[in-house]
Amino acid sequence: MQRIKCRVTELREVVETIWQVALTPAEPITFKPGQYLLVVMSDSDKRPFSIANGPTRPGLELQIGATPENAYAGQVLTRMREQGEIEVELAAGKAFLREESPRPLLLMAGGTGFSYVRSILQQLIDSGSQRPVFVYWGVRQAHWLYELDEMRALEQRYAPLTFIPVVQEPDQQWQGRTGLVHKAIMDDFVSLHDYDIYVAGRFEMAGAAREEFKLLGAEPERIFGDAYEFI
Repeated sequence: MQRIKCRVTELREVVETIWQVALTPAEPITFKPGQYLLVVMSDSDKRPFSIANGPTRPGLELQIGATPENAYAGQVLTRMREQGEIEVELAAGKAFLREESPRPLLLMAGGTGFSYVRSILQQLIDSGSQRPVFVYWGVRQAHWLYELDEMRALEQRYAPLTFIPVVQEPDQQWQGRTGLVHKAIMDDFVSLHDYDIYVAGRFEMAGAAREEFKLLGAEPERIFGDAYEFI
């Protein structure tokens, strides 16, 4: 992997507890859509974050969830804010986009797992892919759909895309889908046998999705997610 210093060119809270980070690497980088980087806090402390942009886009983008009790992410943001630069290693992860596959895609994200999906989606757009792609983005509350407007606009411009946001605890203003995001997929598809499926989110969500998707014929070797290296 490359170890590279990056200048922090943007650090802003897009919604409460979720931060958009833009990094400018000091030298050229290579990664595959869907891979992640490691923020080097020390040689023995390297913290993974999904790369939120496609590899043909400039620089590196991250989307970091950092609640007050989440020191793991909060310390990274503090260092970025105080030093204006950060050292990273990339690229890591085996759940990258299989671009050679002709199969339609199902991309499922929970929370800031959306950053993983975003990288894959940008690559599909930039490469001119016409593979049908279904993006399901699940959050606990609707205000955490921090790129909702952008995704709805993209759905109008990019014909292969179908975008379904799902809110677990909706308020009275929410007019869309509700419940668990993987259950929404189960409700919408008769069969998942022909799909390449990419999953990012909490381990328990990823594990439940993999087991239940098999009931609809999903092929285990075509379900990709970094969580599956650990569960």
